[in-house]
Amino acid sequence: REAARRSQCKGQLKQIALALHNYHDSYGTFPPAYVADETGKPMHSWRVLLLPYLEQTPMYDAYDFDKPWNDISNLAVTSPIPPVFRCPSAPAQGQLNTTHYVYITGPDTCFDGDKGIQVKDITDGTSRTLLVVESHQSSFAWSEPRDLDITTLGQAATGPSSAHPGGFQAVLADGSVRFITKSLAPEVFRALTTPRGNDTVGEF
Repeated sequence: REAARRSQCKGQLKQIALALHNYHDSYGTFPPAYVADETGKPMHSWRVLLLPYLEQTPMYDAYDFDKPWNDISNLAVTSPIPPVFRCPSAPAQGQLNTTHYVYITGPDTCFDGDKGIQVKDITDGTSRTLLVVESHQSSFAWSEPRDLDITTLGQAATGPSSAHPGGFQAVLADGSVRFITKSLAPEVFRALTTPRGNDTVGEF
């Protein structure tokens, strides 16, 4: 059963990968981690921006970008969670609107602030740069403009948590989905999070 759920999870991440590239085709960048208000406060998540590319146009059209993500009207629109944002291996208990698919954000990642990144700016190689990872220790709503901050992982981290034994699944900037094992060296994982760190990553 876990093998089937892991395969379904991979399929969902492939949908997200395709949506990210279709967004890039439309706007010239991958969606930013968040849309900010005039003061710089995060207002809307990249996951909401992807809705039209995930066959969720009615939800996108009903969402009010003039109000924050947690305004009561937007919370009504974004409930329930689109299944594509929730790993099928996740336990059924707890809040069911939490997402398991997040960007890695923060200094020297693809998503530092409210600007999207272009493929041409990923000079370390798109097949060697992470965009989306599974994160099962996060407990925020799928429409919340929050993701996995690289500074919270620590230098010894080999990656985020997952409900799959032995590792986690991830979307790379070339659109591929890979299962990354927990045996990955911390320095290799950190190198995979940088789009232009001038670091060389071999097979992983």
